[in-house]
Amino acid sequence: MENVRLIVDSSANTLSDPARNLEVVPLTLTFGEENLLDDENLNISDFLTKMEVNQEAGKTAAPSIQRWLDALDGAEQAIIVTITSGMSGTYSSALQARDIYLESHPLAKIIVVDSRSAGPELELIIEGIEEMLQDPKLRFADLESKIAEYRTKTSLLFLLQSLRNLSLNGRVSPAVAKLAGLLKINLIGTASVDGDLKPLTKARGMKKALKELVKQMEENKYQGGRVIIDECENLTDAEKLKELILEKYPDAKITIRPMRGLCSFYAERGGLMVAFVNA
Repeated sequence: MENVRLIVDSSANTLSDPARNLEVVPLTLTFGEENLLDDENLNISDFLTKMEVNQEAGKTAAPSIQRWLDALDGAEQAIIVTITSGMSGTYSSALQARDIYLESHPLAKIIVVDSRSAGPELELIIEGIEEMLQDPKLRFADLESKIAEYRTKTSLLFLLQSLRNLSLNGRVSPAVAKLAGLLKINLIGTASVDGDLKPLTKARGMKKALKELVKQMEENKYQGGRVIIDECENLTDAEKLKELILEKYPDAKITIRPMRGLCSFYAERGGLMVAFVNA
């Protein structure tokens, strides 16, 4: 199947790539009166520093409908994959853009997928779609169900070294965030079936935390399949995690990538996100 445009939002931690026919639509990150577009021009290191000195809760905003329409412009067939609707209005704005686009392009075919996740799991979903598109017998009408089936075979785990931003946004108390930092307690969690971020366990020290991540992967039926590790200025621990996985699963294909703005906003410096095919 040819000429299917793939579109994701910037929570996927990737950039637009003409070779893949892939367009990335940026979210907006806000601190006080300053709005930052989560695109290729955002300096992540400067962004993290700005976030760390900020004493007020930052905000994120879904892409405007117009940005989705710009990404769709000229497309006859397109698949949009968004960050979980449990954390953002991005899925809703993409649906609205699809409906508006179809009014002026009634023959176009557009699928909008709520990933129920973020970060590297969106990339896994895109990779799965790319593989599906290689099947010359597959009809576009069958893609939506195929994508839904594939999503049941992928999972996401995350590791947070800092809870400061979560405390500023009222998700944990400032006292708990401060204590976790002093004791070097790392929070490990996952994306629930509803697309919310769900804490699973805690581990004191990074060595224990990385081993716990591998344990959690196996409890989620990981058996040596594809893995993507996204890191927030923490390549060292991402490499250590890769080594731990390869010790048990030497044939695993593992990619390490830097996080972009949206995921860095939630994961903070030192955070890791791990997506994997579990079946």
